[in-house]
Amino acid sequence: MIFNTIKQALLICLILQIGSAFFNSAAYAQLQQIKPITTSEIGIGIGGANYKGEISPNYRFLNNQPAMTVFYRHNISAPLSLKAALMGSHRIFNDKAFKDESQELPYHDWRNMDLKLSMIEFSLGMEYNFLDYYADIRQPHRVSPYFFAGVALLNYNHQLSREGDILEAFDNKFTVAVPFGVGVKYALSKQWNLGLEFGARKMFNDVIDYLNEDDDLSVANPFNKDMYFYNGINLSYTFYRINCPPVYKRKAGVLD
Repeated sequence: MIFNTIKQALLICLILQIGSAFFNSAAYAQLQQIKPITTSEIGIGIGGANYKGEISPNYRFLNNQPAMTVFYRHNISAPLSLKAALMGSHRIFNDKAFKDESQELPYHDWRNMDLKLSMIEFSLGMEYNFLDYYADIRQPHRVSPYFFAGVALLNYNHQLSREGDILEAFDNKFTVAVPFGVGVKYALSKQWNLGLEFGARKMFNDVIDYLNEDDDLSVANPFNKDMYFYNGINLSYTFYRINCPPVYKRKAGVLD
C-alpha cells in the first residue's frame, strides 16, 4: 500500500512538471526572446511492441509484435524538447509466441491458453538532449543521444481463448502508464531527422496479461506489475520559425 502511494505521488509530480512546461507562458516568452529560431517536428515511426509480466518474466526481443507511432516534437530550448505521440500495436501479446525450447515458462504452461492483445497509447513527455542538437541548424549533419520520460494514457483490448474456443471476448479498458527510455537522433539534412528509440512503460496494474492477483491469487505476483515496451526507428520533418525581436513586431500574435 505504501509503495503504491509513493508511485502515485511520483506520477502526480511528473504530470505537474510536464504541465508546467506546457503552460508556463512567461518562461516560454523569455525563451522566444533568447532563441532567434525555434523548431517543431512531425514524424512517423515503425518498430515493435513487447510485454513483460507473469507469462513472460523477462524481456525477449523475439517476442516483439509490429507497432507504429506518429508524433509531434517541439524544441523549447537546446537541451529540452516536448513530445506528444500516438502509438498503436495489434496482437503485441500472444501466449504461443512466448514459448520455445530455450524458455521454461511455468505460468504459460499452467494456463494453457492463447491471449491476443492490441493497444493504442497517447503519451506526453519531455526529452533531454545530451548534445547541443539544435545549436547550429546550418550544420546538416548533427547527432545527439537523449533521455525521455512522461505520462501515457493506454487503451487496450484483449481476448482469451483455448484451442480456438473464445473464453473471454475482446473488452475495452483504459489505464495510465509511465513511459521512459533512451534514444538517439541524427540529422540527415536541415529538415529531415532519423531516430532510434527504446522505451519501457511502467504500469500501475497487473491485468494486461489477464493474470492478476484478484482472479489468480496463488499464481500472480502482486508486487511485480506488468510492463510493456516500444522500440523502433522514426523519421521526422523539421519546421523552422524565425523569431523577430520585439521592436520589429507590429502586432502580437497568439504564439507571441
